[in-house]
Amino acid sequence: MKRKYFSRFFALLLGAAAALCFSACASTTSNGVVGAGRSQLLLISEEQMAQSAAESYAQVLAEAKSAGTLLASTDSQYKRVNQIAARLIEKTTAFRDDAIGWSWEVNVIKDSTINAWCMPGGKIVVYTGIINSLNLTDGELAAVMGHEISHALKEHSREQSSKQVLQQLGISVFSAATGLSETQSAALQLGAQLGVTLPFSRKCETEADQMGTELMARAGYDPYEAVSIWEKMSALTTSSTPEMLSTHPSNESRIADLQKTAKKVYSLYEATK
Repeated sequence: MKRKYFSRFFALLLGAAAALCFSACASTTSNGVVGAGRSQLLLISEEQMAQSAAESYAQVLAEAKSAGTLLASTDSQYKRVNQIAARLIEKTTAFRDDAIGWSWEVNVIKDSTINAWCMPGGKIVVYTGIINSLNLTDGELAAVMGHEISHALKEHSREQSSKQVLQQLGISVFSAATGLSETQSAALQLGAQLGVTLPFSRKCETEADQMGTELMARAGYDPYEAVSIWEKMSALTTSSTPEMLSTHPSNESRIADLQKTAKKVYSLYEATK
């Protein structure tokens, strides 16, 4: 009786999950030239993600301000980053009309970290480490910021969180229904990580590369500078982690894909001259 009960319960949950997935599938963006309009699983609300992002962003800025590392609006690097960001943000309508009305914020933190990010809703931080360490040109900086802005446009964080919720639900129900041990359940988790989570994360990175390259081209920056920044990154860092075990594509894979993307969107850049 217990097995029969679990089988029925499992079937009901699968049916409910399937219905939920069907109703929650949509695309956050239009295609653009690079074809970014794929369907996405979005179980978590946009409002939830935006609120969480705003709170986290405020905390980051408060900590930087307290440490004296938050650049003032009069700083030359702050001005440069914001000027480039403004050009990119203006072109976000190529992917979604509502983004131009987001409460965009762009700040620069003086720190050796080689990184930049854009939270849901358009909350951007660029660290001086990535600018100085790589001696970025305006075009290369536009490529970095375009990539991060594209993560926000495509709502990758929201999509990844939604997939994780559904994946965890599926594993928990399957483990309970089939009587898996903790060890077997952990092995199932690892399999899902290697077979689903990591490949999807790499897909999101490639998608942000492609969308970001289109954004920079539309904003009047040579898209081939998206290639040059990854050539710089490749020279700066050496990763021993195989691509299949990483959340990001290898530098070689990114460079090859960006060369194709730059060629595809180059006419958009030429049209701005």
